[in-house]
Amino acid sequence: MSKSPIVEEVLSYYEEDNILFCMPGHKKGFGFTRDSLGEKLFNCFIQSDITEVEPLDNYHNPQGIIKEAENLLTKFYGSYKSKFLVNGSTSGNLAMIFSAFEENDKVIVERNCHRSVLNAIILRKLNPIYIENSFIESLGTPLSINEEDFFHVLNNNPDAKGIILTYPNYYGVCCDLKKIIKICHERNMVVLVDSAHGAHFGIHEDIPQSAVKLGADVVVTSAHKTLPALTQGSYIHINNKMLEDKCSFYISAFTTTSPSYLIMCSLDYSRYYLEAYGNEDYGMLLGLCREYREKISEIPKFSILERKHISGKAYDIDETRFVITLDNGYSGHKLLEYLRTNKIQGEMSDDRSVVLLFSTFTRREEFESLYQVIKACDMLELQDEDSIKHISMPKGQQVICPYEAIELKGEYIDYKKCENKVALKAIVPYPPGVPLVAIGERITKAIIEVIEKALKNKQQILGVTDNKVYVADLHRFPQP
Repeated sequence: MSKSPIVEEVLSYYEEDNILFCMPGHKKGFGFTRDSLGEKLFNCFIQSDITEVEPLDNYHNPQGIIKEAENLLTKFYGSYKSKFLVNGSTSGNLAMIFSAFEENDKVIVERNCHRSVLNAIILRKLNPIYIENSFIESLGTPLSINEEDFFHVLNNNPDAKGIILTYPNYYGVCCDLKKIIKICHERNMVVLVDSAHGAHFGIHEDIPQSAVKLGADVVVTSAHKTLPALTQGSYIHINNKMLEDKCSFYISAFTTTSPSYLIMCSLDYSRYYLEAYGNEDYGMLLGLCREYREKISEIPKFSILERKHISGKAYDIDETRFVITLDNGYSGHKLLEYLRTNKIQGEMSDDRSVVLLFSTFTRREEFESLYQVIKACDMLELQDEDSIKHISMPKGQQVICPYEAIELKGEYIDYKKCENKVALKAIVPYPPGVPLVAIGERITKAIIEVIEKALKNKQQILGVTDNKVYVADLHRFPQP
């Protein structure tokens, strides 16, 4: 029996010395070695774990160094007001949604949103109207919102108070946010953006524009995903002056009263790093990504998402990550496992793809190791004749509002027997944390097949316990 299981397992993982193509962006602390300021912080991290004592500042009422640091953050990102988040982007998503909407408001939501967005919708008692997402059929890769469905939903819901978008998604794909913001603002709709994967956006001309600069009302970004910030370190950017006071209240309400100065230090350093070195370093990273994207794409049965795959579509991509996709008949989950056995830690996998997250602290030799490991791969080990093209989200299956469904009593039944039942708990493959079934939606045969496939691949699925899901009685909600 372990003396301290978490400590022992984390130390064991540390000793494996894997190449990390996953979060966080500081890449085992290497991100703090760019200059003497970062090195000094790195060398005294544990000693810097201190509370809000004099002469330090108060997170919930900043008047000193936190206020000064947030003013620098605001100036750099070009927002009306930016603030640190020490409880992750989840707290930011909750705060911005509670600030922008009132109970029973109708809101338009991208279907492939993070579970924290759906949780906020439930807690705020909102009525969501979902926009479907598109896919690249040849690769099985999720794109952003389907523009045709966007206009259909918009025109059929003139009373919607706002829209909640993801920019970019987990695969680095971006919608035409500038166009969407313009259309929604013309209709007096609030635009909220979960830009968790876009903290580095706008720093280089070949990286998509920042949602903040494009004029979204509130934007949340996870600094820890791509920048030299500790896990849970995020930013919230407020562009709408009318929402500032509410945002400040809800940020405080959803945040611990013992905020981590370690996280705040890393957030302050991340902004400083981007300002001092971001453009130069991201230029070098893009060069490495392009070089190895081309080399890996030349290996038979492998391809990597790039701009040519979305040519003519209203989308853009973040080139600082790889979405490596296998031909049909091969498993992305098995590829992730193969990389792991070769001391390469990827971020996530789906049926045919693996997502790898890089930062400016990813080194050439790590790209080269990835290339050599993939080149040496025995494709027979990755075969999976049952692979599906992609996981498509359910359309038009909402039966009851999520905040009403959460109050109902249901029963746990085998997922294979839950067709046409109404989910009372979200079913969420993790990662990426995008609900396959939201609370209050009807479970279809296609969804059951996806659950079965994910369980077969040993993918973690929140909402499925011992092969059972929590559902409502079918007779209470007859099919339309």
